Amino acid sequence: MSHASFWELMNFGPDGWGWSMLRGAGMTVMVALVGFMLGGVIGTFGAWAKIAGNRPVRVAADAYTTILRGIPDLLIIFLFYFGGSLALSAIYRAFGGDGFIDFPGFAAGAMAIGLTSGAQHTEVFRGAYYAIHSGELEAARAAGMTRMLMLRRIIIPLLLRHALPGLGNIWQVVLKESALVSVTGLIELARQAQIGAGSTRQPFYFFIAAAILFLAITFVSNRVFRFSEAHFSRGVRGAR
Repeated sequence: MSHASFWELMNFGPDGWGWSMLRGAGMTVMVALVGFMLGGVIGTFGAWAKIAGNRPVRVAADAYTTILRGIPDLLIIFLFYFGGSLALSAIYRAFGGDGFIDFPGFAAGAMAIGLTSGAQHTEVFRGAYYAIHSGELEAARAAGMTRMLMLRRIIIPLLLRHALPGLGNIWQVVLKESALVSVTGLIELARQAQIGAGSTRQPFYFFIAAAILFLAITFVSNRVFRFSEAHFSRGVRGAR
C-alpha cells in the first residue's frame, strides 16, 4: 500500500483509512465542542465578575484573562495532562494502590481548551453586555418586567445577538487548538493523520485529507453561526 493513490488510501473498505479519518474528525469535534461549552460557562462567570463583581472579584477576573492570554495553549494542555496524572496517581497510592495512572487525554484536552477559551468568552460576553442599549433595559423596566423576565426576554437575546460574531471566532480558534490535544495520545483528526502517514509512508495524502476535513467542519460551523446570527437579528433591519 506504499504506492497507493489518494482514493485507494481514503476509501471506506477494509484496507482504507476513510472510516478512521472520519472517526478522528468526530473526536476533534467532540473535544472542541466540550471545551467550547466549558469555556462558555467559565466566560459567563468571568463576564459577571467583571461587570457586577466587587473589586477583589474584578481583580481576580482580570488576572485570569491576563494570565491565560499569556500562557501558550500547548503548555496548558501539558499542565492538565501531566498534573492530572500525578494527582490521580497520588490519590490511587493514598488508597493503597501501586503504579501510575494516566489522566484521560480527552478530559485534559477539553479542560485545557475550556480554560483558555474561557478568557476569550469572558471578554466577548462582557463586550456584548455593554453593547446593549440602556434604553432597551429602561423600556423593559417601565413595562413592569421582573429582573428574571428581563434577563430571559431582553438581556440574553440581545447579548447573544451581539456576542455571536465573537463566539464564531472563538469556535474557529478552539477547532484549530484541538489539534494540539494529540500530544496527550488522544486519537483525534491530527493524530489519526499522523498514524496513517507513519503506517503508509505517504504523509502528504493524509495531511491533505485532514485539511479537507477541517475545512468541511469549518464550513458547516460557519453556516450554523450565520443561521444563528440571522435568527437572533430578526426584526432588526425592519426596525431601522
